Amino acid sequence: MVIPKIRRQVWNLMTSVLLVVVLLFCAAGASRADLISDQRQLLTVLKVKADGASAKIPDASGDDVKLVQIRTDLDGLVKSVLDVAVAFRPRLTEINKRLTDLGPAPTDAGVAEPEEVVAERKRLTSEKAAINVALGETEDLSVAISRTIDDIAERRRNLFAADLSKRVNVTSVFSTQTLDEATVEASSLGKIITSWLSFVTRFKFKSMLGASFFALLCAAVMLIGGRRLFGSLFSADAAITEPSYLSRLSVAFWSTLIPSASFAVFLAVTYFLFDYFKVLRTDIRELIWSAFSMLAMVFFIYRLAHAVLSPSLRSWRLVHVEAKPAQFLVYLFTATAFVTGLDGFLAVVNETLGSPLSLTIAKSFGATVLVGLLVVMISLVRPSGKSVIKSPFDRVSRTILFLLGLLPLVAVGFGYIGFARFVTQQIVITGALISTMYLGFQSARSLQAEGAFANSGFGQMMGQQFGFGETALDRIGVLISLMVNLLVVAIGIPLILLQWRFRWEDISAWLYQGVNGFTVGSVTISLVGVLTGILAFAFILLLTRWFQRWLDGNILSRGKIDSGVRHSIKTAFGYAGMAIAGLIGISAAGIDLSSLALVAGALSLGIGFGLQNIVSNFVSGLILLAERPFKVGDWIEAGTTAGFVKKISVRATEVETFHRQTVILPNSVLINAAVGNWTHRNKLGRVDIPLGVAYTTDPTRLQEILLEIARAHPLVLKTPEPFVFFKAFGNVTLDFELRVHLGDITQITAVQNDLRFAIFRRLKEAGIEIPFPRDNITFPPKPVDSVAPQVASMPIDAAVVSTQKLKPVKS
Repeated sequence: MVIPKIRRQVWNLMTSVLLVVVLLFCAAGASRADLISDQRQLLTVLKVKADGASAKIPDASGDDVKLVQIRTDLDGLVKSVLDVAVAFRPRLTEINKRLTDLGPAPTDAGVAEPEEVVAERKRLTSEKAAINVALGETEDLSVAISRTIDDIAERRRNLFAADLSKRVNVTSVFSTQTLDEATVEASSLGKIITSWLSFVTRFKFKSMLGASFFALLCAAVMLIGGRRLFGSLFSADAAITEPSYLSRLSVAFWSTLIPSASFAVFLAVTYFLFDYFKVLRTDIRELIWSAFSMLAMVFFIYRLAHAVLSPSLRSWRLVHVEAKPAQFLVYLFTATAFVTGLDGFLAVVNETLGSPLSLTIAKSFGATVLVGLLVVMISLVRPSGKSVIKSPFDRVSRTILFLLGLLPLVAVGFGYIGFARFVTQQIVITGALISTMYLGFQSARSLQAEGAFANSGFGQMMGQQFGFGETALDRIGVLISLMVNLLVVAIGIPLILLQWRFRWEDISAWLYQGVNGFTVGSVTISLVGVLTGILAFAFILLLTRWFQRWLDGNILSRGKIDSGVRHSIKTAFGYAGMAIAGLIGISAAGIDLSSLALVAGALSLGIGFGLQNIVSNFVSGLILLAERPFKVGDWIEAGTTAGFVKKISVRATEVETFHRQTVILPNSVLINAAVGNWTHRNKLGRVDIPLGVAYTTDPTRLQEILLEIARAHPLVLKTPEPFVFFKAFGNVTLDFELRVHLGDITQITAVQNDLRFAIFRRLKEAGIEIPFPRDNITFPPKPVDSVAPQVASMPIDAAVVSTQKLKPVKS
């Protein structure tokens, strides 16, 4: 009876506390009561917008621009739906926590639960169910929008394929009606341009001059800055007769990019300022933009062809051709670009003026045929002379180029003008972009070469202004090289995608998806998450390194702790910090640590099959760091290896021998085998010097001399005192051994050397002989009659033969 009563009292106390918590959060709960209703209303609005966007798709199936706009609107709806789902998460987490605090309803019929707690649990459960229903609706809406986006992508692919495979009747191109329509359109275009020029001259002349001057100033600043920044990498030097291939690549890239970018800046700023000061009228705006785009493309391809072929400087050509073919190829490339750009400009003119279909077909037909013929002419140009460097004008490359030029001509002949026009655009524009990107990558490679940036004009200026040395300038050159690579990719890839009929909306959607995350299987990869994880890992790792230095310099060093112990403590903190940094970095990257269980299982399987040695070394390293049988700075002997410990890691230990050779010993070897440590507890050690003297020597006198020599040495300890050990009566010598103790056994070589010199000198002064070791040589017996004459003729002293040995007598 007592135990149930105590249980009931404890339960009443707990429910009272929970009731207080419920009352404290009551106001907060009331303020959030409208969360579900507000988000449900927003979700309803998003559903209506999604249905409206889906309803527009059938009418926009034939217009790629409208389909892209609908897709952009749907992308915005996806973001809004995601925001709705995210808005519920804090409240759902709070409800789950409070339900956990309240606990389940009691099952004991004898225990009564307060009505307030029952009501609160019921209310929270109901609210959680409503939130789950709303989350389900957001997921359904997100899936529906994703399906609509996929449908738009499919329609756009079909539309693109239909445009390329559409066949038209080309006989209308050669009719007189087409010529009349072209004359009327040319007249209309002339009137529009004349009217605009008259308007500008009368009302916007000052604005036009100011805008043009400011645009020219911007272009000049960019051009001059590029020349100063890249110095010798910008222009070819006629004085250099044999430039390297990478130097030619760099000059070709920068002499193409910087002038082209400057000209593009001039045109873009001019258009922006014209539009800002109302110089452009509605009927002329698209025409001016198209004309500026055409001029920028033609100038870019001209600069690229001139830089690669370099008609005036033979030594700077990237392909081995003579001057006349090089100049002719520059003209052909420029003419091809001009025809392609003019085709794009006339397409805008046709769209602006509402030209008839026959005139549009005639324009595309003429431009495609001209471009195809120009490409065929380019493929037929033969360089004079023998090629030294493998060039694109060999037989295979020229054949491929000839077929590419022939392809649009054949397509036009069969009436596939859309396909032919697409092919010619890719040949001219995409080919130029890919060529420039290649030059950019190679130029970046040459820029990071040792001394390349330091020898440039900008590098020399930085060295003079900021005092940077050659090493620092090389590092800056590597950084600029990386930036150039990123710049080439960031500019070249979008431009190529635009040429392949993708739009800025597609590229921005891909970038948004890459930044915010895309799903591969069950794993969501986010560029922002990955960068955040890398930054978090780097920050914690740097913090760990700083803490190691602070701990060693301010705590361990002041505590007079042994250097080996300090190294072990620093290493332990380093590995712990690296592990923490790895876990936090993985979590910050958005990777669920529980998903690594499969990797851990595979790793365990790998350990079982082939990684036993690695794991054994790893565990042995941890044992060495914890048990410390030796530490950094100790003199150890492991098998045939003897030297000082330089570093102990979790896999292996570095030992530096007395020959300054670094030996890497696996930790498992040091754990499982016998290891001698001369400096384990302290550096105290004994030195033994063996000595043999003649039998005529007085042992007592010799003992006095040896003790006197030992006591005179400054590194020999007085306690324990030196000792002379009479070791044995040898065959030729009396064998002694001088034993002394040192406070630092690492000085053994110097002490042994000093003592041996001193012993040799003192024994010589005292007249004590150190005899040479002798061996008797015995010849096999011979018959007496054969050796008697020889013995009779030999001198008596030659009867005994002595030889000096090359090694000392073993003691």
